This record gives sequence, C-alpha cells and structure tokens, in this order.
Amino acid sequence: MLSKVLSSAVVGIDAIQVDVEVDIAPGLPAFTTVGLPDGAVKESKDRVRAALKNSGYEFPARRITANLAPADIRKEGVAYDLPISIAILAATGVIKTDRLRDYTLLGELSLDGSLNRIRGALSMAVAARRSGLKGIILPRENAPEAAVVRGLDVIGAETLSQVVEFLGGRADIQPYAVDLRSLFSFNCEYDEDFSEVKGQEHAKRAMEVAASGGHNILMIGPPGSGKTMLARRIPTILPTMSFDEAVETTKIFSVSGLLDQDRSLVATRPFRSPHHTISDVGLIGGGSTPKPGEVSLAHNGVLFLDELPEFKKNALEALRQPLEDGRVTISRSLVSLTYPARIMLVAAMNPCPCGYLSDAVHPCGCTPAAIHRYRSRISGPLIDRIDIHIEVPAVKHRELSDRGDAESSVSVAARVAHSREIQSERFRGSKIHCNAQMTPRFIRKHCELDEAGNKMLEMVTDRLGFSARTYNRILKVARTIADLGESERIRDEHVAEAIQYRSLDRKSF
Repeated sequence: MLSKVLSSAVVGIDAIQVDVEVDIAPGLPAFTTVGLPDGAVKESKDRVRAALKNSGYEFPARRITANLAPADIRKEGVAYDLPISIAILAATGVIKTDRLRDYTLLGELSLDGSLNRIRGALSMAVAARRSGLKGIILPRENAPEAAVVRGLDVIGAETLSQVVEFLGGRADIQPYAVDLRSLFSFNCEYDEDFSEVKGQEHAKRAMEVAASGGHNILMIGPPGSGKTMLARRIPTILPTMSFDEAVETTKIFSVSGLLDQDRSLVATRPFRSPHHTISDVGLIGGGSTPKPGEVSLAHNGVLFLDELPEFKKNALEALRQPLEDGRVTISRSLVSLTYPARIMLVAAMNPCPCGYLSDAVHPCGCTPAAIHRYRSRISGPLIDRIDIHIEVPAVKHRELSDRGDAESSVSVAARVAHSREIQSERFRGSKIHCNAQMTPRFIRKHCELDEAGNKMLEMVTDRLGFSARTYNRILKVARTIADLGESERIRDEHVAEAIQYRSLDRKSF
C-alpha cells in the first residue's frame, strides 16, 4: 500500500515542495525514514506512533518506509510529523480523498495527537502558493503567520483528528483570514522617538544623513553620552517598510523561530543589538545546520554593535562581505545557502579604554600605547566601510534640563522619506535603492562636484591620506546631503559636511 502527501522544506529563508511517500509492506514491524532526514525527523516515528494510537487510530504492525523527496536535500525539524501520520492513514485506507493533492501539510505532533507550532510557516505558505496548491494545513498557532500570503486557504488545526476529519470531508474548518491593511498599520508603530533625546544636535543631523542615504555610521564618545539612545531611535526615522520588505523580514524571523506568536508580520525596521561576546557564527550565521545570524536578522533594518572594539576580531572581519554585498553566503559540504543581509550598520565605541579621553570633567589615565592598542582592534578595511564617523560628547546639564520640545521622529522621517524618493527616481531601473549602494559607475555619473568642492576634496584627500574607498564614500555622503537640501549638484558646503563626518578616519584615528 502506497500513499503520497505534500509537505515542504525550508532552504535558506525560502521553501521547496517535499513529497512525503509512505509504503506499507508485509514483514516484521519496522519504521524507516529515508530522504536525508536529520535527527529530529528520524525521531518522528516514535511521536507518530504514539499520536496515532492516542488519537484512536490503529498503527499498522508492518514494515513502514517513509521517503522524503527530493532525497538530495537535507530535511530538518519536526514539521514532518503530521504529513507522515496522514500518509500512513491514507496508505491504510482510513483517509480516502482527493484533497491530499490540494494541500501542503505541516505540523509537529504531541504524543496525545495535538499539533504544536513549527518554524518557517510563512516561507512554506509562499511555496504552496507558488506551486499552485489550494491551501496549507498546519498548527493553529501558525495560521496568522501563513495567512499573510494572499490567494491561499490556510487551515489551522489543533489536533491530528481534526485534520483527518477535514481531509475526509466529515468536518469543515474555515480558512484563517487576516486584514492585511490593519495588520500592517498596527505593527508599524515604534515605542521610541527622537524627541526624547536631549541635545546632541550634531549627532542627530548625522543620523538623519545616515538614514537618508542608508549609510553606515560610527559614534565615538564617553559612557553615558547617549550613543545607545540615539542608535535605538534610528529605525523610527527610516522609511516605512513596504509590504514585500515586511514579508521578507518576517521569513527570516520565522525560519529562525523568533517570530512572536502575537505578531504575525514584522512591519517595523528590525533593530538587533548583539552582545560583544557573540561568536562569528552567531553574528554572520552558519553552524553545522546553517541558520541566519544577527546580520540577517537585521535585514532591512539596523545592526547596532555597541563597544565595537570589544567584539572578536574574526567576527568583525566577517562583516566585510555582507556590508559590501548585502547578503551572506554559507557553504557546507552538503549545501550552500545565501541569506539576505542588507543592513544599516550603527556602531559605538569609547575614545579610549577608560572612555574619558578629552573629557573636560573626568581625567583619562590611559597611556598612548593603550589607546593605540584599543583603537587598532578595528581594522582599516572595516573603518573604510563605515561612511560616517561622529563624535558624541557628554551632554551638558543645561541641555538635559531643557523642557522644550525637540524635533520628533515624524518630522525627521518626512525629510528622510523625501530624500529616498529622490534617490529612487535617480536609480529607477537598477538594483540600487539608496546612495550608499552606489557603485563607481554610478558615483561618476551622479556625484559631479562644482569647482570649489572639487578643490576642497582634493586638498583634504592629499593631506589626510584618504584611501580610494574613503574618497568614494565622501562623495556618496555628499550626494545624500545634497539630496536632503534638494540640490541637483553637489556644492562645496555639502562636501565640507561630508568631510567632517570622516574626521576620525584611520590616519587620524
């Protein structure tokens, strides 16, 4: 007796269709799972046996072979419990229906037959729609997440028995539906606001420039100067996420198992702030079973690295490729996966080991050699990939006690959005979305300087010994400043402001 049920497997952040085939043949009782399963899939036989018996169904005492095709792709996780169980019941004649051809089945089984939440439901729902299926059957807890996909019947079930009754036509389960418009607008709210930051007008301006052009930024200042507070509010001034961006970001959180149960769509810009003790695998992604790292979890948002010199050197150096390419490729013997990693890097550090170099109140006891060792933990190539460097001094009491209203995130975000619209029009038809992503060809085309700006940049480049990469990044930042000022040409004042954001470059750093 042979049966086939449709399921799905996650590869990277996307999913592919998997055929779960079950053959029941005469012979000594045995249960074998083939098709490159991992340990969790191999253990499913015990969960399936108990769930079927405790749900009132007979488990055949025969030789059972479950095949997960295609067999050259590794199958991971516990989502195959439900399709294997249904395939066994179909092979024994308990389920006789053509509905099995119309639905993808996914779900982890408890021993009592109830269905538990799984990872990657959104990616699997997208794969089911792409395959032209009518719907997807999965645990009820995953239904809100999968229902984000339009044109697909999402059947949320709580037990194995419910699924059997539905497939047999003896019970009707209404497809789960969500109002995408209200869901998207409800999840677009932030808890922080730029108006809560007192003083630091120079730093706020730099944040606005960085957000407008998608530039990476490094803040240097003493402890308590507000670096973390500023960083946490950058997502509030970034452009509102599009629906496609929200789905792509939600996919990453879903396959990582980090999607909140009451938040089926990530509609705010992610803000990830890993501790400096994180490994390179945790930051970039990987492992024996590759998983997305923090740099991918921050996709379409902000990756904040506080105390930048304290991070492990190999972890920081591994950031260089995703900062340039906007993606991370992880290669293993059996598979090569690519995760998206288009981020805005925001980093913060102290000016010296004690943190009080050049502070007017707190004396610094660090020796020049100690300061040099501390700053040398950040390599020149990484510094070159950070477009903006700014000093964030300690806030004075007069600014802290000021009761006036500072500019809100809404008004700053409006200017940023207008600047991004200018850039979108400029790069229409290309794969570039913002000024920070410009290649040398686009820099030559869109970053022409007037005579005064050209002379100023030439003088500063020769005097400070800027690298070619630094030179290009100054032009990119100047282009963004000009866009904020609605200027078609880059003038000398735009170049001057861009240059001051490189005052902590490697030679003077």
